[in-house]
Amino acid sequence: MPAEGATAVSPPPPTLRTTLRRAAFGAVAAGVLLAGALVAVDGEGDGPKEPGPVERAEAAATAGSPASLSDLTALIGDRQKWVESHPEDAPSLATLGAAYVEWGRRSADSAYYARAEEALKRSLAARSGERGNGEAWIGLAALANARHDFLAAKRWGETVKRQQPKAWSVYPVLIDAYTGLGDQKAATAATESFGELRKGVPALARTAELYRGQGWREDALATAREAADRATQPAEKAEALHRLGELAWERGEPEEAVAQFDAALRTDAGHHASLAGRARALVALERTDEALAAYQSALKKLPRPEYALELGELCEALGLDGDARTQYAALREMVAGAKRAGVDESLVLARFEADHGDPDAAVELLRGQWAKQHRSAAVADALGWALHRAGNSEEGLEYARRAADTGVRDASYAYHLGVIQRELEDYGPARRNLERALRTHPAFSPLAAPLAREALEALGEPPPGGPGDMRPSSPPAPEPESKPEQGRKPEAPAPAASRTAPAQSLSPSASKGPSKAEEPAKAEAAEAAGTADAPGGAEASKSP
Repeated sequence: MPAEGATAVSPPPPTLRTTLRRAAFGAVAAGVLLAGALVAVDGEGDGPKEPGPVERAEAAATAGSPASLSDLTALIGDRQKWVESHPEDAPSLATLGAAYVEWGRRSADSAYYARAEEALKRSLAARSGERGNGEAWIGLAALANARHDFLAAKRWGETVKRQQPKAWSVYPVLIDAYTGLGDQKAATAATESFGELRKGVPALARTAELYRGQGWREDALATAREAADRATQPAEKAEALHRLGELAWERGEPEEAVAQFDAALRTDAGHHASLAGRARALVALERTDEALAAYQSALKKLPRPEYALELGELCEALGLDGDARTQYAALREMVAGAKRAGVDESLVLARFEADHGDPDAAVELLRGQWAKQHRSAAVADALGWALHRAGNSEEGLEYARRAADTGVRDASYAYHLGVIQRELEDYGPARRNLERALRTHPAFSPLAAPLAREALEALGEPPPGGPGDMRPSSPPAPEPESKPEQGRKPEAPAPAASRTAPAQSLSPSASKGPSKAEEPAKAEAAEAAGTADAPGGAEASKSP
């Protein structure tokens, strides 16, 4: 943890400091200035000077890349010491605030966000954003994203973009904000702008994430590999390898995932998120003792509530109910502590409540997120599942479909959608989505994957001739004595029941889902009709 006012590196001369600060926030000549600074000699015959941790952290900021935690610590200590004697130095205060945000995010220590806010406000007091202090506004946008206040992040970021449309450093915070709001179109445009303005590994990394979110697996993998191949600094390389590990996990390749997470940790031992990724993959490989140890190590170094949820579910799957309760209690404490620091962890808390606590409370939390325009695929999926768990599967289906229609290849999304469809007796689509979940990742969750297999077995094989919802409707019986009512479509006969699935109900209260081919068209039609607040607002057709 960075010490207040302490640094192991002496502050550089003010002229160099100013140059590096400006470079860190996107000045066009930054690369040249920084390169000149790093090869400067202190005296004749000394040779090139190796960059110290502060210079490395500033160089990472210049490139738009992550710094190692040790270098970030050095930068924070250096700026703390500097602003003690230069309290009106707006650029240094902005740099300090941005570094606090990054430290809080990378260490899961939300207490640093209050320090970040104070430093950024002091920077704006010394020089307003209107007078060119866009660095502080970008810092506030990053802080809002870290607190999961995506609307505020969007406002700060778009303010900078209006004033400085060619400032590449604003686009990463806008991408995060748009993604959190579920605005794929805006996120795509921001990613493209970032790639045009800032070539290299950071742009490749953002593009890979964009492809991943749209379900373009091959493109995401190719771009992520290129980013890993081109990364040179340890922290940047570790982040790229971690991304490859996550992609391997989502493809259902846990061995490859473990290899990539191990490589990330060898490259940068401070990349603690890879400990949790490694633990997740070890569970799928049934190396449970190693997984338990890896989760415990991850939580000690990076105490995020989602890791406590994952470890709790692993313990529950192993029959370690007492240990599971301990982790769930820890999750609640983390969420409460984050809330005190202004961080909204409603999504992970709602996921916990839906499966292990109070589903009605989960629905309330997620409706609140939706009202705040937090409409990402993750929120839509969680809200759909919470509604199902609370006994409202028909409304839950609308949100579960919305999550699936984004294109994200997430086995849990397909599982949730399949279970909801089965509850509504829409057996053909239910079978397909459960199969898709297990085909995507046979061990996507220690608790849910076995339940998916049970649900699929209960549905049995599809009826002869294929699933009933895919068979053409039979023609109506002739009615010689009276003409059919104008405009009325004939009802299709119910399909033969499968071996083990219960008979299908065609009661009006059970709204059935459209076929897979119809879903995107219906979702687009609903959105065009202005039904974004109630996704899937067009009436869902029944499956015959």
